Formats: sequence, structure tokens, C-alpha cells
Amino acid sequence: MTGKKKTAKKKSLLRMDAEHLFQFRCASGIPCFTKCCQDITIVLSPYDVLRMKNAVGIPSDEFIDKYTLIIRRENLLIPMIVIKMNEGDKRCPFVTETGCKIYNDRPWPCRMYPLNMNDDGTFSFITDSSRCFGLKEEEKSRISSWLIEQGVPMYDEMNQLFSQVTTPLKAQELDIDNPKIYKMVFMALYNLDKFRDFVFQSSFLNRFHIDNLTVEKLKRSDVELLKFAYDWLKFGIFGQKTLSIREEAIPHKDAS
Repeated sequence: MTGKKKTAKKKSLLRMDAEHLFQFRCASGIPCFTKCCQDITIVLSPYDVLRMKNAVGIPSDEFIDKYTLIIRRENLLIPMIVIKMNEGDKRCPFVTETGCKIYNDRPWPCRMYPLNMNDDGTFSFITDSSRCFGLKEEEKSRISSWLIEQGVPMYDEMNQLFSQVTTPLKAQELDIDNPKIYKMVFMALYNLDKFRDFVFQSSFLNRFHIDNLTVEKLKRSDVELLKFAYDWLKFGIFGQKTLSIREEAIPHKDAS
């Protein structure tokens, strides 16, 4: 292994804290511009799907059908959703020669590039300067400031809420063989437009205590609706007291 390769490998394994300064700049004049958007696996969170489908301006189910692949995993209630790359050049469908068409609403992995967050809260590079020439640029940024500039904190907040659903599922084996449950979970997480119909066009509001202010928030904000979907799943799957059933909706045994 040459000295340069050793240095690149060492840099890719480096663990950095939030106050660390790192060299990086991505721009159209750099030779590798948009190559990192080709032949890769980009996993989408529910919040990623929310932002991207709104950016494209189509309903959730249409976005999922057209732009994603659903990877179901054995014994896991929540599937993996990834961006469907173009068949010919294996490029992300949202990327052109001039850059990303939905840059302001790009998913979390794209915002984080070339960094990744480790389990201990530190950061490391997921590539090196032999593939990403942006790491050779002189521009330096403090990781904490750079993350804010990239709009990462909101994504982190929503992903943390998502983990409150996924983490317990990893810690226990749920004996679920009802396909309707899988469909309901998928709807709440990824098909937000259909979940909105479920909340407002079914008997849902007659069965649960939802105050008027919250109802208005759910009508106006996709983010609030997604947060509500997380609470609904925690109530339905784990029995957490995130929602309250109306007294009249509780079935009572005949006193006789």
C-alpha cells in the first residue's frame, strides 16, 4: 500500500467530534460533480419521502411507485425504502449534469455526504479524496456549523422520532402475520396522503380524543401529521399511552 493510499484510508476511518474542522467543497466545477449520485443505495426515512414527494409535487403513493424500491425484510414490520436509480446509467433520477433538481429537499444521506454519523455521536468520512475531489478543496468548515448549513438538524429530529418506533421493533420479535397490519404501518410511515384520508375521512376522530388545535395542525402540516403517525403507531403496536380513546368508543360488556 502506498503512502497516499494509507493516508486516504486513515482519513476515512478518522472519528471527529462536532467541533472538528474538515476540508470539503462540492461545486459544478469539480471533476467528480454528481458522480457520487450514481450506482449507490440511498435509504429513505419517512421524513425524506415527505420532503421529496412535496418537492416533486405528486401524492405519496405515486412518488413511492415511480421513484422508490420497497425492500421487505423477513420478520421485520417496516420495510427498507430506497431511491430507484435510472436503469441505464444507474444515476439518481433527481440528478442532472447541473446538479440535484430537488436540492432543497434532498434526503438525509445526501445532506450528510461526505460525512456519516457514528453510533457514538462522532463523525467519519464515507469516502476519500481519490474518489471525492471535493475533499481536496481548501475550504474548511466546522462540522457543527456545516450540519446546520445543510439543514441536517430537522432531519435528525424527525429521524429520532422515527427511531422511537424502529428501535423497540428491533429489540423484540412481534408475531404479526396479518397483512393488514403491514399495510397500515406502511401507510402511516410512507404514504402520508393516504394516512391523512384515514384520519379525516374515516371514524378515526370519533374514536380518539384529539383536541381542536391538534386537528388544525394535522390539516395544515405534513410534519405534524407524520409526528402524529408515529404516536399512532406507538399506541397501536406497543400500547403506549400516546393517544386516548373516547369513552363512547370503548366496547363495554353487557352488565347482565
